Amino acid sequence: MARAQDISSNPKPTGITLQSDIPICQGDLPLDWYQDEFKPYAEEFIALPDRTPESVLPWLDSYIKPAIDHFGDSLLLLAHYYMGGEIVKLVERYGGKVADSYALALQASQNPEKKIIVESAVHFMAETIATLANDDQQVWITNPKAGCTMEMMAKDWMVRPIEEQLLTKYGDDLLVVAYMNTSGRIKALAGRTGGAVCTSSNAHLVVDWARKKSKKILFVPDEHLGRNTAVKLGMDISSLVTLPNPLYEGIDWNLDDIEGIDQAEMLLWGGYCGVHTVFTPEQVHWWQEKGWRVIIHPESKMEAVQVADGSGSTAYLWNEVMNSPAGSKFAVGTEGHFVRNLKEQAALKGIEVMHLAEASLDSNNPLQVSGGCGCATMSRNDPPHLAGMLDLLRKGEAPDLNRVLAGDTVDETTAKRERLSGNERTVMVADAKRALKRMIEITETAS
Repeated sequence: MARAQDISSNPKPTGITLQSDIPICQGDLPLDWYQDEFKPYAEEFIALPDRTPESVLPWLDSYIKPAIDHFGDSLLLLAHYYMGGEIVKLVERYGGKVADSYALALQASQNPEKKIIVESAVHFMAETIATLANDDQQVWITNPKAGCTMEMMAKDWMVRPIEEQLLTKYGDDLLVVAYMNTSGRIKALAGRTGGAVCTSSNAHLVVDWARKKSKKILFVPDEHLGRNTAVKLGMDISSLVTLPNPLYEGIDWNLDDIEGIDQAEMLLWGGYCGVHTVFTPEQVHWWQEKGWRVIIHPESKMEAVQVADGSGSTAYLWNEVMNSPAGSKFAVGTEGHFVRNLKEQAALKGIEVMHLAEASLDSNNPLQVSGGCGCATMSRNDPPHLAGMLDLLRKGEAPDLNRVLAGDTVDETTAKRERLSGNERTVMVADAKRALKRMIEITETAS
């Protein structure tokens, strides 16, 4: 069986370049959103005359190059595809790597010589890297308040009461598949129940493996990825039951009140990604009728995914476009910053790219989105955070709040952190690592 195009543990350079006179920042954060240690860097950044490479790069060089010289080959910079264009471009400019969540998760374990790992993305990704890291590797995040709205719909305090009901009701017959967009504490639940973690690139492999266990599957937290994965595997949609979304419907509900739960093959946690739920079949058809190929992320609603020409992870979307011949036209349904970077890079190869949500539907359609939504929480990592993090690390003054250990949870608004005790963390890491390694084994054996 050939390895799926969207599964790669070895990120390749995106090729994205910084262009003269073009702003490289999508916006500035308010000063009070910076930690005290980072405010001096933010104030200097705000005082720059503009946001073009001509102004930003010399300022960044003054902080980042001394840090690179100081740490040498022991430093690894990482970013996710969804980061605003400036961080994706800057991380690669300074020798770092840009990847999807599967490849990011493996970077510490695959690069044992890297002792200081600085991630510009969301907290659950940094925590996953830390879970698989060696004891002599440190993982830092440039902004600990960079969370994930989907992960916020499945906090451990939300899942725990439902977990207790599920275990009481089904016991050893329960198996949890935890999407990468969860905290380590939720990944540990997957490990304790004999389950596995998955990403959008390998969800079909993991769920197919889980089905062969003949157990009740809980897929958490993205109901749309779970449903699209079921369709991809040919599952009967009537065998799926969607649980309430605790963020909006609370956690004071009883499983016995959920219709069809005992007959269900897979239970879908009621979480979702707001960036991806804006896409509609009407938008897909609009582009297809104009001769454009539509590819979409599987966190989108099933109705849109089913009529698209292809679906897959961010790596799939990037590769599908960049490996196409000149003259190709794509409407891409995913995070806005990613599509803008892809559009810029594809144009160099004579390939046209537009955001799926830019379909010119009726002006009264409330779902029409001009330019596509960006991941606002991911974009809380910006140039001052990157410069400040590296400079503070070099000086030995990095705030402990930015150090990421497995099991940490951080409030996305207040930055209040809850850290497990040593023994609690040891147990959690063992369970979460079991689920992560099971994912890796399932994925790698499918090659």
